[in-house]
Order: sequence, then structure tokens, then C-alpha cells
Amino acid sequence: MRFIVMVRATQESEAGIMPSEALITAMGNFNEELVRAGVLLAGEGLRPSKDGARIRFSGDRREVIDGPFTETRELIAGFWLIQVRSLDEALEWMKRCPNPFENGTSEIEIRRIFEAEDFGAEFTPEARAQEERMRAEIAARQ
Repeated sequence: MRFIVMVRATQESEAGIMPSEALITAMGNFNEELVRAGVLLAGEGLRPSKDGARIRFSGDRREVIDGPFTETRELIAGFWLIQVRSLDEALEWMKRCPNPFENGTSEIEIRRIFEAEDFGAEFTPEARAQEERMRAEIAARQ
């Protein structure tokens, strides 16, 4: 099972305050554990929302909304993509994570990623073949 693990933003992360050397080292060590265990598929920190944008869809209309975004607690500051056997295993790994923000409370959200078989009959053989072709093309680029 694949899960996305999202680190919620804080006022510090939205202000662009960089982590300390100690936290960078601790996170690097934690990430290395994930890699050695074959759990980590990807992981990155995200720049503050002032450097981003959103697109709001309404029918055929598209509206671009430039950052920053005001609701910090709804923003994501970073993520891991992991592959484990269960939500319980994902929780066990993430409880070992260093506090993502040294000065205060941090929150991590863990969500399972949909797999092809989760979509049922609506995921037609043609759609499945298209998905497999795209994944193969992505893998070939790496």
C-alpha cells in the first residue's frame, strides 16, 4: 500500500524560516532509515505558499489565484511518499519522525493512495493500459 504523508505548514514554514542544522541532520537520518527499509518512494519539502498558485475550476472557467494563502493550517509544508503493508505500519514509521518544526507543535497527516484496483469497473481495460504506458514511460526517464 502506498501512502502520502503530509507535513502541515506552520507560520514559520510559511515565513520561509529554514530548519536548523540539527533538524536537517535528524531528518536526513530518518529519511535514510526509510530508504534502507525500502519504504521511501519520494519525499520533499515545499516552498511557502507565497511562491505558489491555485487554479479554481468552475465548469469551463479557470481562475488562477496567486499565493500566499491565509489558512496556514490547511497548507502542506512537505511530504513523503511511502510504501508499507498497512496504515498501522505507516503510523509506526511516522511516530519515529523528528518533530518537523522544532519550535512548537507539528502535525503530520497520513492518507492512503488509490490504487488501480480501487476504481472498480469504471477503470476500463483501456484506461488501465493507458496508466501502465504512462508509468512505464516515467520509469524509463529515471
